[in-house]
Amino acid sequence: MTKIERKTKETNIKIELNIHGSAKYTIDTGIGFFNHMLETLSRHSNFDLNVNASGDIDVDYHHLVEDVGIVLGQAFFEETRKANFERFGFSIIPMDDALVLSSVDLANRVYLMYDCQISGTILNFDVELIEEFWRAFVNNARIVLHIKQLAGYNKHHIIEAAFKSVAHSLKVACTPSSEILSTKLTL
Repeated sequence: MTKIERKTKETNIKIELNIHGSAKYTIDTGIGFFNHMLETLSRHSNFDLNVNASGDIDVDYHHLVEDVGIVLGQAFFEETRKANFERFGFSIIPMDDALVLSSVDLANRVYLMYDCQISGTILNFDVELIEEFWRAFVNNARIVLHIKQLAGYNKHHIIEAAFKSVAHSLKVACTPSSEILSTKLTL
């Protein structure tokens, strides 16, 4: 279990992560929809995840969502440094009208390709923040992540399918391996 804390003028984030867990989670960000997505990530990846986050959500959700992505990415990076793993994972997940593909490479390189055609809000949650979360996560986890919407029109379904797809991709990529899967013999 890796524990990371980040406290700024705008947010206070505490995250505990075990990538070889059993999908146990406690999530409290003060943002209902975001809690639901993080619970989905934990459940479908089998990661144990505890998130306690507070911040200036009376101003905007941006700081809190991005900072959770930063801290979760840092915890993920620390977890993946503990052993060798399969490295690559991919998944295509349907959710009603939505179909989302994701692929991941845990190669200690940073790249995000986010291709989801969504805009607007879900209640008062600006869906543009989902890309900000993934960008912060990828930059701090030091991974390559592609998320592509293949079908769908309901933004809740598209976002939830994306979180489930990424969760499955990460679950596969984090499978323990007896060797480093690189011709360089290092990641």
